[in-house]
Amino acid sequence: MTSIDQQLEIIRRGCDELLVEAELKDKLKSGRPLRVKAGFDPTAPDLHLGHTVLLNKLKHLQDLGHHVIFLIGDFTGMIGDPSGRNTTRPPLTRADVQANAATYSEQVFKILDRTRTEVAFNSAWMEKLGAADMIRLASTYTVARMLERDDFHKRYQARHPIAVHEFLYPFVQGYDSVALKADLELGGTDQKFNLLMGREMQKHFGQPPQCILTMPLLEGLDGTNKMSKSLGNYVGVTEPPGEIFGKLMSVSDELMWRYIELLSFEPLATIQEWKQRVAAGSNPREVKVNFAKEIVARFHGAAAADAALADFEARFKRDEIPEDIPEVSLSARGGGLAIPQVLKQAGLTASTSEALRMIEQGGVRINGEKVSDKALMLARGQCCVVQVGKRKFARVTIA
Repeated sequence: MTSIDQQLEIIRRGCDELLVEAELKDKLKSGRPLRVKAGFDPTAPDLHLGHTVLLNKLKHLQDLGHHVIFLIGDFTGMIGDPSGRNTTRPPLTRADVQANAATYSEQVFKILDRTRTEVAFNSAWMEKLGAADMIRLASTYTVARMLERDDFHKRYQARHPIAVHEFLYPFVQGYDSVALKADLELGGTDQKFNLLMGREMQKHFGQPPQCILTMPLLEGLDGTNKMSKSLGNYVGVTEPPGEIFGKLMSVSDELMWRYIELLSFEPLATIQEWKQRVAAGSNPREVKVNFAKEIVARFHGAAAADAALADFEARFKRDEIPEDIPEVSLSARGGGLAIPQVLKQAGLTASTSEALRMIEQGGVRINGEKVSDKALMLARGQCCVVQVGKRKFARVTIA
């Protein structure tokens, strides 16, 4: 039996803030499994590692014997979460929400135990509320209190528009906690206002207020911005094993520890031992390999993790070209195509300016040979393997 202090240590691992810890301790003393809620709006069909920070914490709580509720915000997804936004988020259609939600369920059970997870949809209770009930919900808070919220306040001060329906989002998320009788709700640091709304709603409806656990927002591969598909700095959980492995091996040594803290299931004692070895002069590459294998195995299995490591060693340690690379045929109007255009059209760089920069940095190879001439032309009929950086390859034919 895990003691209350041991549970609190596991719950606090990697968290940003726990409110109110004394209340949570009292809830744990009751001896009953706590009802633990985390909501996810299905705004995109695929999850990335940033989303799994909350899922990992749900697993910690599930392993401690608590009742985990994975809440799919199919109703709130059609409103659009304004958290952290400086513009109104476009609402999703019901068809979009349902399609994205279907893929969520399969992905989350790579982490959570399917047999011990309650999956809920907030449309189940929100669609039963009539206009009068929604007005009663809205009457529990003032506009002044809403404008205390940081993102709303900044937009109001900058005279950026705030749609009235955006004010409804926190009410709905708060009412979710009432409907589910949550004891503890998890969310990112940008969700704190909404999570506190859940406490207020529960008090209003005569329920014991939930405790709140906020988790940090995971930085993307650039080490600066929040992990996001739109910024291209993400690691998707459905990406091929080799892609996940390579991306994780590419993170900086400093960012590596941040990822391990928030994403690894290794015991804290093991992570501390890794840190001590690296501080004593050991190469951090070994730690990255262990971590990358753990993440790949979580989503694709141990065999895939071993294969990803072998492929990584072949490509990056011995500079071998992988066999399974995309084939691209590019059209040339004249006698050939300039290498910057080849890189852009083959999808190896986002723009010709990026292509020129990669050539200047020595990051472009053709058939294993480094390219230094930015005016190099690939002739019509030529077929070659083009490489950008360590992970991007294409077999290009100039037609």
